[in-house]
Amino acid sequence: MYTRNQSDESGTIDGSATEAATELSESHFSSHTVAGNTAVGTSLPGTNVSKVDSQENSFDTSFKKLNLVRERLQTIIRGKVDVIDLVLTSMLAGGSVLLEDVPGVGKTTLAKSLASLIDLKFARVQCTPDLLPADILGGSIFKPSTGEFEFRPGPIFCDLLIADEINRASPRTQSALLEAMAELQVTIEGHQYDLRQPFLVIATQNPSGFEGTFPLPESQLDRFLLRLSMDYPDTNSEIDLLVDDDGRGDGDLGDSPAPLQPLMSRDDLLTLQTAVKQVKVDRKVASYIVAIADATRHDSRIRVGCSPRGSKMLLRAAKSRAVLQGRSFVIPDDVQMLAGPAMSHRMSTRSGSGTNEECRKIITEIIQRTEIPV
Repeated sequence: MYTRNQSDESGTIDGSATEAATELSESHFSSHTVAGNTAVGTSLPGTNVSKVDSQENSFDTSFKKLNLVRERLQTIIRGKVDVIDLVLTSMLAGGSVLLEDVPGVGKTTLAKSLASLIDLKFARVQCTPDLLPADILGGSIFKPSTGEFEFRPGPIFCDLLIADEINRASPRTQSALLEAMAELQVTIEGHQYDLRQPFLVIATQNPSGFEGTFPLPESQLDRFLLRLSMDYPDTNSEIDLLVDDDGRGDGDLGDSPAPLQPLMSRDDLLTLQTAVKQVKVDRKVASYIVAIADATRHDSRIRVGCSPRGSKMLLRAAKSRAVLQGRSFVIPDDVQMLAGPAMSHRMSTRSGSGTNEECRKIITEIIQRTEIPV
């Protein structure tokens, strides 16, 4: 379940899923390297054709399963296709997600449903003001029978951690997630423990200003790949929610119609995450990202603009969206779609009271006046 770090001496998918998967696997796996630095699709001596075919089949299967997960989520969270796609984008990129909005719009339901539909070990932490770091990380328990202390891992030793209402926890407890989200390891009582991959955090929070909330500091926000807002469903989706008799006639967003069965495995997710890392990025697209980030640093309304880490995170998310869309390369549309969710929480306005929505509007204006590479 966990591994102690050895260095420590003390211990929207467009069209058919099948067509998209075929397009991506053919273009993607034919132009990149595999283990041993042997290019797939070449006739170099020693090329293992059966291994290449196996990798292609594995990707196709995983991609189709991902589409099934996406479709199932759309039946649970009504009218939020864009939010679902962004959460899946972050998952494929190996990044964490911060879902922010008023209570009762389905933030926790989305996180729990995603965890159930993928065969991952997941844990949920309900954050409260009296929650301690040890409640998340774990600690040593004295065993009288042996006269020794035994380490009991906390809920963070999982594949997917749901931190519900994270901004109700104290800043001290919030900081317990920093190391885990940034370095995939935790330090407990002087010992470092590695977290196995994939490790994802889906945190929900109520808007700042709600009673009993502690705003997340900039260093904590920066560890989230995307910051999303659920918002209220559209009228028709909310009506469907009310009249749906699929075991949820009471209209409670927190009630699932039935226990969800996994549609994807951990290995499927790792396969797709590997494909994301191999997506091609043209230098012009990279220049486009830098131009947008640089504009945030010189806008008179912004006190702190997007950092180079923010640029890297935007590119990482864009590569993930390319895979979700069935492509093996990044296009400017990927950057435009993700600039707001990936950069807005890495900026602060000069007024000091700038909301996430205000930062997104500024980013939208910057995108409109930034030249698109062709």
